Amino acid sequence: MGHILHDWDIDRKRTLLSKAFEAVPSGGAVIVYDAVIDDERRENVFGLLMSLNMLIETTGGFGYTGADCQGWMRECGFGKTRVEQLIGPDSMVIGIK
Repeated sequence: MGHILHDWDIDRKRTLLSKAFEAVPSGGAVIVYDAVIDDERRENVFGLLMSLNMLIETTGGFGYTGADCQGWMRECGFGKTRVEQLIGPDSMVIGIK
């Protein structure tokens, strides 16, 4: 899921991740990449501004931290999760079923 989850409220984020979990075979992975906000909310200025933008432009969308996304993934059933920084403001959160 690339630049998708920030558009939605918390319930829709969880629904999308749950549907992805159901669709992935055992041992498979889901990768979410976005302008993920750092857990301390101090470094990724682009991600923080994107979150503000989503709050203005959507009826519930907002940016999120890697820890937030990992928590939602675990709630949906993913067993292992991790966050990896990419080049620029994006990171990916990986959930393994």
